[in-house]
This record gives sequence, structure tokens and C-alpha cells, in this order.
Amino acid sequence: MLNETNYTMLLDYYELTMSNGYFLSGKSEEIAYFDVFFRKIPDGGGFAIAAGLEQIINYIKNLKFTKEDIAFLKGKGIFDDKFLEYLANFKFTGDIWAVPEGTPIFPGEPILTVRGKSCETQLIETFILLTINHQSLIATKANRIVRAAEGRPIMEFGARRAQGIDGAINGARAAFIGGCASTSCTISDRRFGVPAAGTMAHSWVQMFDSEYDAFVAYCKTYPHGATLLIDTYDIFGSGIKNAIKAFKEVLVPQGINDFGVRIDSGDIAYITKKLRRILNEEGLPQCKIVVSNSLDERIIADLIKQGAEIDSFGVGERLITSKSEPVFGGVYKLVATEREGTVIPKIKISENPEKITNPGFKKLYRIFDKETGKAQADLITLRDETIDTSAPLEIFDPQNTWKRKTFESYELREMLQPIFEGGKLVYQMPTAKESKEYCLSQVESLWDEVKRFENPHTYYVDLSEKLWDLKHELLRFNRKSK
Repeated sequence: MLNETNYTMLLDYYELTMSNGYFLSGKSEEIAYFDVFFRKIPDGGGFAIAAGLEQIINYIKNLKFTKEDIAFLKGKGIFDDKFLEYLANFKFTGDIWAVPEGTPIFPGEPILTVRGKSCETQLIETFILLTINHQSLIATKANRIVRAAEGRPIMEFGARRAQGIDGAINGARAAFIGGCASTSCTISDRRFGVPAAGTMAHSWVQMFDSEYDAFVAYCKTYPHGATLLIDTYDIFGSGIKNAIKAFKEVLVPQGINDFGVRIDSGDIAYITKKLRRILNEEGLPQCKIVVSNSLDERIIADLIKQGAEIDSFGVGERLITSKSEPVFGGVYKLVATEREGTVIPKIKISENPEKITNPGFKKLYRIFDKETGKAQADLITLRDETIDTSAPLEIFDPQNTWKRKTFESYELREMLQPIFEGGKLVYQMPTAKESKEYCLSQVESLWDEVKRFENPHTYYVDLSEKLWDLKHELLRFNRKSK
């Protein structure tokens, strides 16, 4: 289900001043092409996960400046009346291409492309960037945490520590797409179908006269899936003993076996190993052990290495804020204009080589090995290029441009899908569950060397020879024109 809020005024002020300038300069009807891409993978990882497309679709569908918006802008005293009249009748009429949500993505490659009139393409920059940057960041972090857990379910429950309302709601959605099993954020379940789950807080235990009474009441209220928080007072002094007693008195006689205990503090590796031993000795090997307490992928990986007995994890603040690296760094750059049907490539040059853009209207291909089904490399081409898939394909090593890799038996898949054409939605948006399933399948297609946390293999992303030549031709032209 899409959120129907109108965020038209959620833009940077310079987008309005530039658009007003385009309008007064006679450039408002000129066609522009913008690419969204990012430069650095968070946490030194081998790949990121694209997310946020559903919110962008909804935003584009609802773009409309209200009378109140126009009155506010008129009050600024710097915008031309005819430009304000243009905004009053504003509607996006352009084209958008994007990679599906859940796609593994890599630095420098276009993950979303916008084509449209100059004002249209400029005014939507901020929302597109903030949406992709936030949700891709959280989806990427979630996927790292999910992979660290090695098949154990991850529950996202960071809503109360999230950075704002949308950070909690859309963050839960992004975390689910990245691989989390559920969320504590109920509105994300209602809005996106992200399964809501939860157990109890320490306050439940404190509300009763005794810990035992609290556990019994919970088991009677929620007999299936009852998970008892056992560290309110003393885990081994009373917590686990009262939990076992409640399970055996209330649930086991009913033949119910889906129950568990949760801890939120202490030396998790030591405590869970001891808990597992006690539960087994008490004849409750089916009892699950759930842990939380400021976890992330590195702590989870360490716990598993230490032999911790954990069946599932609850992860909050370090996931929902991507605490270790809270900025994704996606950018929105002009790559071409169009006059009388001719595409004119544009390039941004910088003293920092990584900030030099790839010019032109482009396609993004992913190369899959036919025998293994594994993703081998990505290739960025100009839009009008065709690739002869019957011939071997050569890719440059991104770290050693003199070194080439040749693919003989491969499949080429175009990654950028049409989303809007002439302002009309042409894309069937998957559900969050479908995007999650797609994400997990696509991550599985990556080699393990790309997925490791420490010093991951650099995935090949190359430019076609035609695009490479165009880029360097523009670089040479700009050097000469100085």
C-alpha cells in the first residue's frame, strides 16, 4: 500500500531558484538527463542494496503545487509570476528508469535515470536522493546483518531510536527488503506488509507482583510463540527458573512447543551457552533463545564464532540508523541534454577523479555466467549501443585497467527498468515481500568473495569502449578549452 502524502515542497530551495532561472532564460522546455549513482559502499562492503523506488513512484504520482504552496513562494518576492503560474499547473511528464528494489548495486553505475524538461528534472532531485540514500543505506546494513546471522532470523526493532517518523516507517520497510524477517513497527506492517512482531518489555514483568506471575499471565494470553524476557531481575537466580516453570505448567501440557526466552543484557555468548544447557537438561530443547542489546553484523558474527546458542536476533539502533556509517552518499548529476532529438552528452570534471561523471544517456547491463548463474561484472554502455552476445565480451579489471577479463559463455541482463514514460507509470511495483525475495536471490548470485565483510573482492564495473572514448574525448575538449 502506498503512502499518498504530497511531498512536492520537500525540495532544496536552489531547485526553485534554478527552475525559475530556466523559465526566464527560455530553457524550461529543454530536455535534460540526470543519473543517480553513489561513490562509496557503506562499511567497506562489497556491494550495496537499492531501495526506495516505491516511495519515489508515489511521490511522482502525487506531484502538485497547492494554492498554499504558490502563495508561500509568491511571498518570497523573487519568483516570476509566470513561473508561479507554471508551478500551479505543474505535472511530471518525463521518463524514469531504475533498477528494481533489492538489486545489488555498485559505485559509479546509474541506478536511476530521469529524462524530462529541465524544470521537471530539477525539482524532483531532493526527494529522489533522500529516498534512495536513506532506504538503500538501511537495506544495505540490514543485508549485512542478515548475512552475519547465517540463517537465523533478524527482527528489526529500532523505531524508537530511528531518526524521525519516516526513518522508522520506511527504515523498517528497507530493512525487510534487505532480508530482515520482521519489524516492531506496526504501521510498516499495515502500510507495506512487513510482518510486525514483538514480545514484552521489562515493564510487563515489573507490572506483576512476581516474575513468575508475569510469565504465567503472558503464556496464558499468548500461548503460541510466547517469548519471555528473563533478565529483568536475575537471569539465573530467578529468570530462567520462572520461565521454565511457566512453560511446563501452562504450555507443555497443551502440547505447545513454540516458545522461547529473550535476554537483553550481559555476556551474550556465555549466557546463551549456559541457558541452552539448562533448557536441554530440563527437557526443553525446543525452547528458542532470542537475544538483543546493541547488536550489529560484526558483534553477531563474533557471537556465532564464539559458539553462542542463539536462535534469532533483535537488532535496533545500529540497524535503523546504520550507526557505523550513517550516510549513503548517492548523487544526482546532469549527464546529457537534448535538442531537436539529438542527445548532447555532458560531463562534470573534478580535481577528485572519483567525482568525474560518466556522460551521456546510458544503459546498465549485468553479466551472468551461464554455467554457474553467478554475476560476473556490470557494463555501462551508451543507450544506442547494441552488444553482440554471440561474441566474447571483454571487461577491464577496475583496479588494474591494463588487465582484462574475457567472458565466453554469459548472459546479459539489462538492469534499468522503465518506470515512467511520458509521465505515466508503466511499472508494476512488487510488494515488499517480493522485493525481499528478489534481493536475497540476487545477493545469492554474487560470489562469496564479493560478500565477505573484510577486504571484499572489488566487483567489476566497466564502461563500454564507446562510452570510454566519449568520456575521454570530453575530458580532452575541456582541457583544451580552459
